[in-house]
Amino acid sequence: MHFFPYRGETKSINSQVRDTAPGKFIRLSDGITHYEMAGVIKNSPVILVHGFSVPYYVWDPTFDALRNTGFNVLRYDLFGRGYSDRPKLKNDVNLFTKQLYGLIDNLSLSTPVNLVGLSLGGIIVACFTNQYPDLVDKIVLIDSAGHLINTPWYFRFLMAPIIGEIAFSLVGNGKLVEGIAADFFDQKEINVFLERYREQMQYRGFKRALLSTIRNGMLQDFTEEFKKIGHLGKDVLIIWGKEDKAVPYEHLDLFLKEIPNAEHLLIENSGHIPHYEHPEEANPKIISFLKG
Repeated sequence: MHFFPYRGETKSINSQVRDTAPGKFIRLSDGITHYEMAGVIKNSPVILVHGFSVPYYVWDPTFDALRNTGFNVLRYDLFGRGYSDRPKLKNDVNLFTKQLYGLIDNLSLSTPVNLVGLSLGGIIVACFTNQYPDLVDKIVLIDSAGHLINTPWYFRFLMAPIIGEIAFSLVGNGKLVEGIAADFFDQKEINVFLERYREQMQYRGFKRALLSTIRNGMLQDFTEEFKKIGHLGKDVLIIWGKEDKAVPYEHLDLFLKEIPNAEHLLIENSGHIPHYEHPEEANPKIISFLKG
């Protein structure tokens, strides 16, 4: 259902849009990727991988802190999100690990790189590291997906062809915004965040990409991938928001069993994006970990 007319998607990402967008663009094998890179190029790169639907602005506080500390830092929009292309391909882990490899290769980044994955980005980071262990040094996981969660009741409708497209078109906008608002512990901070989120929702292909992500296994159990990370013996830092409603903080214990050598930080009064809500706690820990 590549051409289903989703309600609210009235714009297309084209050269005119990209000319006025922040950041830069690079053509990879599966499409154009939107990215931003800053800092001291000679230093080991830190790559920030966002989650299910919020594009790279979710990294604003972390990106600025790493850049100002002298790190060579890269953030980018996953395919289907933000200003990146929405290729008519399966939005599965293979697409996203291939995109990450393409960025490292085409931007001629020095390796090994450090990877920071938020939520769904944690799965991408783990799978990429297991596929290319020599390309990765340190890993940071923030409220990582990867274990089974209680999905909303309406997800079962999204799995059905045609029915899923119709359902997502009718209720998708409201449910997505509700979900993003629920990522925050302090609701006073969400207005500007949601305004930027609604902007990307207008571009054709966004909901198709999210639906494809749901249908192609990205919300399934990736326990074995994280066990492999534990066996690799790499330095790992896990950060979690105590009040996370999307991926409960009890999942932290699961990750610590799979990656027993990992450091961890539990941030109080924080939801699914603790690095954004409490950068004063998250950023110093990330920076000291990457420098150590």
